Amino acid sequence: MAEIEVSNISKVFGRRDVLRDVEFAVEEGGFLSIMGPNGAGKTTTLRILATLLTPTSGSVRVAGLNLSDDPMPVRRVIGFISHQPLLYPDLTAYENLRFYAEMYGVPDRERRIAELLDRVELSHRRYDQVRTFSKGMTQRLAIARALVHRPRVLLLDEPYSGLDPHAVDILDGLLAEIRAEHTFVMVSHSISKTLELSDQVLIMDGGRIVFRQSGTVDEGHFAAVYREHVSEGVTI
Repeated sequence: MAEIEVSNISKVFGRRDVLRDVEFAVEEGGFLSIMGPNGAGKTTTLRILATLLTPTSGSVRVAGLNLSDDPMPVRRVIGFISHQPLLYPDLTAYENLRFYAEMYGVPDRERRIAELLDRVELSHRRYDQVRTFSKGMTQRLAIARALVHRPRVLLLDEPYSGLDPHAVDILDGLLAEIRAEHTFVMVSHSISKTLELSDQVLIMDGGRIVFRQSGTVDEGHFAAVYREHVSEGVTI
């Protein structure tokens, strides 16, 4: 059974169709990336998977759980990394992770928090308020937050956006380290990162999937295919 199954979902805001019959599946341990111009429906799709939005029609299953039944069990098996870090700026790095660890009922919390702070190279700032962190440091702590409860599925919304080179290296290393432990769905504008990480790629435009590709893809060929379908928003 697929770890993620999206079946003909649509989403309407007012009179605007944001998603139209979107359908895909991701096997356990797979890495799906979604590309497309701004307004294509990528982030809306990801927010539905994260239980932050409800589809107007269609169905979604994550780790065998139907999102329409009860979103709470689904939230326990997913981690979400987005543009917004979902951290409390007046709390310290340690207090933020402690809050989420308690919320999810993480066993052996102190060891887990220490392990994650070490993995994202923030152990030396564990007692500093998040408001004093750089964007790269904040994003690294957001990654630790998303991993604290050992989710089966990781949802990544432009995780490399705004990161400095050192933070990019840390994120690359962390994703390589945990690659076999999770199933991934990533929204990205970067062709190189998408093809480096993914075993399945979708291109969306106008709320629909206009192209899909599995397996190894040549970057130059994919860039040409992308430009056939959309005219903006791509980074090589």
